[in-house]
Amino acid sequence: MKLNIQGVNRKFHRINGKLYELFEILDEQGKILRTIDIPLKVEFRINDLLEIIVGASILAVPTAFTEEVWTMGDELPWLNTFLLSVISIVFIAGFVYYSSYKMRLKLFKKEFVIRILSTFILSVMIVGILLTVVNKCPWFLDFNLALKRTLIGAFPASLSATLTDQFGE
Repeated sequence: MKLNIQGVNRKFHRINGKLYELFEILDEQGKILRTIDIPLKVEFRINDLLEIIVGASILAVPTAFTEEVWTMGDELPWLNTFLLSVISIVFIAGFVYYSSYKMRLKLFKKEFVIRILSTFILSVMIVGILLTVVNKCPWFLDFNLALKRTLIGAFPASLSATLTDQFGE
């Protein structure tokens, strides 16, 4: 049996509050042969925020408790620390783009930027809180050291936050 496919209609719609992309495959007369709903992970919601926090904690805990991060904060120059943060943001953006926004970036630019910045900032905050709790972030005595340690620890934390967010519900 040969199918004569004329075209595909593409629409966005919601099911139970979640955004889906609907593909309608049409025959030569314009009749719908098949519909396909694909859930989209392009909107930033509360559950995404929670996934980022949990994901950042997955690698923030082991890295914040290691002496290597504390020592690197002492020894690594600011330029290298800044570059590590830039690399982290580039990795987050690349992974998020290719897993959720590749064909839809024009429609969801704002959500894309919010997701990237939220992932990085929340990861920094989680690492900063953990380092402060274990008394390795002397914010009031040596702010530069505390911030460098936090940014160094945020690199792996932000990557695990990105993975958790992208593969979460």
